[in-house]
Amino acid sequence: MAIHKIQLEDFDQVDYNLVAIHTTLEDYRLAFKINQNLTISLSKNQCEIPIEINKKKASFSRFTFDDEEKMMLWNLIQNKQEIELPVQTNAANLFDSSPLMTQIALVSELKKVDYFLKIEHDKQIKIKDIISKLNKIDSISTVYEVDANEIKSKNNLIF
Repeated sequence: MAIHKIQLEDFDQVDYNLVAIHTTLEDYRLAFKINQNLTISLSKNQCEIPIEINKKKASFSRFTFDDEEKMMLWNLIQNKQEIELPVQTNAANLFDSSPLMTQIALVSELKKVDYFLKIEHDKQIKIKDIISKLNKIDSISTVYEVDANEIKSKNNLIF
């Protein structure tokens, strides 16, 4: 009887490019502008990305486009979300009964990033061309590529 060992390193390969986007746009407006500039068709995915932090559940929105012709999968992923933390009430204090809101991030190492554009592909792509086209969108302040191998919470990007 043969024994087959599966190494964790076999599943730890990154086969996508990750682009960080800083903007004040809402997710649907950003998806629309990206569609115009990159000539793709991102659409709202009903399966949001669920995360549990501090025993509170949050979900991050996602827009997807599966380009079957070029064999590429595009995902626009929200990185910031506000959640309500439980308030420990104190009977002596009247004014602390309001809920406390805090901001969480899908990728905790990059808390300042508003959105990620995850591009899964089989062949080499010109990521610098994509970044330069995204920089032409007037409402985007900064766009840059992130090395996914250096992110500790990259498992949050697997869905």
